[in-house]
Amino acid sequence: MADNEEVLTLITGADKGVGFETAKELGQKGQHILLGSRNIERGEKAVKKLTDLGVKADLIQLDVTDQESIKKAADKIQAEYGRLNVLINNAGMTNDAHQKASEISTATIREEFYVNFFGLIDTTQAMVPLLKKSTWAKIINLSSNMGSLGLASDPQSRFYQVSSVGYQSSKAAVNFVTIDLSKELKEFGITVNSVNPGWTATGFGGRSIDSPKIPGMQDVEEGAARVVKLASDPDDKTTGTFTENEGTLPW
Repeated sequence: MADNEEVLTLITGADKGVGFETAKELGQKGQHILLGSRNIERGEKAVKKLTDLGVKADLIQLDVTDQESIKKAADKIQAEYGRLNVLINNAGMTNDAHQKASEISTATIREEFYVNFFGLIDTTQAMVPLLKKSTWAKIINLSSNMGSLGLASDPQSRFYQVSSVGYQSSKAAVNFVTIDLSKELKEFGITVNSVNPGWTATGFGGRSIDSPKIPGMQDVEEGAARVVKLASDPDDKTTGTFTENEGTLPW
């Protein structure tokens, strides 16, 4: 079992990109990182990178679209650590290629919802009992400014002309479950917040490993900054918010 003073943090999809950067920075702040990765080989490589940097990290094989995988992950955390302080729902995907809402297939939309929304809910529901066993706990959901209904409907917003209905609607749904969970879990001292990491120079953001950063993209450290700030402050009881580095976003 983990030391009672140790901060245990599970990050889904943490073998690369913003998830890995978040794991690195929180680990360097002294948190014990449980690195969630669907692919065991990639996860093991990511854990080695972290341990080489002096971070305390263990691999948790976790596919957020697989109920059995989620249950095994929760059972492993219960058996080996006994509790959880922070759950960062970072795993996500997009594949709708900005197709028109009148033309995109619902099969494509479902794929995005399986990971971004249903996977997030299934993982969260499995981990809530572990979060309740800690004296303080946080859930941080990686959302997107593209999921903001306010920005999408504002003619002055740069998102007004964007059409990515699968990704946008799945992230809007994430924001809604953030609101509902924040109200439900407040009595248990568990905070729940949505964070927009922003357009970041990662594979998810559209940048290949060897390509130059596209103008307007931010560094991965900037993409992880807001999540790291929320996750590393146990005294911050902020809950039910949708924020980014620059401040609060409209739902």
